Amino acid sequence: MKKYTLCVLKYLLLVICVCVALFPIVWVFMSSFKTNAEILANGVSLPKSFSLKGYQDALTISPILRYFGNSVVITVCSTGFNVLFLAMAAYVFARCTFSGKNLLYFILSLSLVIPMTALLHPVYGVILKIGLYDTKAGLILVYTALNLPMSLLILRGTFLSVPKALEEAAYVDGANFVRTFFQIMLPCAKGGLTSAAVLAFLNSWNEFTFALVLTSGQKARTLPLSLSYFTAQFSFNYTALFAAVTIAVFPSIAVFAIFQEQVVSSLTTGAVKE
Repeated sequence: MKKYTLCVLKYLLLVICVCVALFPIVWVFMSSFKTNAEILANGVSLPKSFSLKGYQDALTISPILRYFGNSVVITVCSTGFNVLFLAMAAYVFARCTFSGKNLLYFILSLSLVIPMTALLHPVYGVILKIGLYDTKAGLILVYTALNLPMSLLILRGTFLSVPKALEEAAYVDGANFVRTFFQIMLPCAKGGLTSAAVLAFLNSWNEFTFALVLTSGQKARTLPLSLSYFTAQFSFNYTALFAAVTIAVFPSIAVFAIFQEQVVSSLTTGAVKE
């Protein structure tokens, strides 16, 4: 009886957690099909009809498609650069021995606890000085650097979990350092690479503060800024607002849903050394 009760409580807790996690997403999605009158009358009721007028308003009134394209370019490029460069750095930290290695790794990891707002002024000064203000290249550079500590932490743990015998066998067969890294180590670390890429993608896609400070025009602004602009100008049109939020969050939810197993698996594997 006690075992049965614990099992029921466990599933009840899981159901509550799932409902709490899904409720905001479902509420926003369902509200995007309702009219303003329906939303104001009862915020949690189901829509009387599934109208796409909110999505039409979101696409025609605001420059959301242009911001969406900017977000795709900036996020994909920054994620690719972040994973490529940090994989090289993490491999060196995991396998090579040199003076000051632990101190350098500690300094790089320490940036994980620095508040983003503390970096705003120095980053703004650097981007302005090198002429990358209000450009996609400037945001790509900043997002690549902002995701540095998390990617380094994940990838170093992943490379440490790969047996050294694989590298030794590659060297015995005549492979050099570069070939061993790209043809042996990277395929073995694909779980960690996927995990780092997904987290970097989500951070870059949803980032708002640096995109606001480092841009001034539509040519480089990203999707979160379009929501802020949209809300300020058309806050009375809740249907279009919820439709715009749905368009903004759908890619990040889809990416995480597709790669969630690899992310969880690589984080668990990277925490254990062989």
